[in-house]
Amino acid sequence: MSKITAEHLARKAYVYIRQSRPYQVKHNVESKRRQYGLVDRGRELGWSEITIIDEDQGHSGSGTLRSGFEQLLADVCSGKVGAVLCIEGSRLARNGREWHTLLEFCGLVNTLLIDEDGIYDPRLPNDRLLLGMKRLCSYSTSCSTFFASQRNKLLSGFFGISSLHRLTPVCPVGRCSLHAGW
Repeated sequence: MSKITAEHLARKAYVYIRQSRPYQVKHNVESKRRQYGLVDRGRELGWSEITIIDEDQGHSGSGTLRSGFEQLLADVCSGKVGAVLCIEGSRLARNGREWHTLLEFCGLVNTLLIDEDGIYDPRLPNDRLLLGMKRLCSYSTSCSTFFASQRNKLLSGFFGISSLHRLTPVCPVGRCSLHAGW
């Protein structure tokens, strides 16, 4: 059974895009491409109206007011949002207070959270538990799932670049590749 209902699709989907530092905005083009690609994912899932919030690009979340996040939270609270799409759900907010506020409001107004791994309904206890664990593990260096998620992010970026034919595989010294014609 799909968690996406007609009620969700009748409201807008929001794609929240951010990278913490100006350097990341300028140089992490694959991350930017993947984040803006979430618009296509929203359309595939059935949304016709999708709003992109990207004004927090290059702004760290530590101790600063992020107007894009504040707008997202206000629109969620007003009931305009059927789903929030992001690369990684736990990265929507930079601290526990923001994260739990967003999660609580999404649950109250029936807004889904969608990331690369799945679709989450914050009203469901198992989804809240999973979102909480993902948040915890994304900031815990001792958590083995943190390393697995980091590996998956790196691999998805690698395969994204290689699919655009911008990556040339190089064989180690002393080896040759039949596929490269050597």
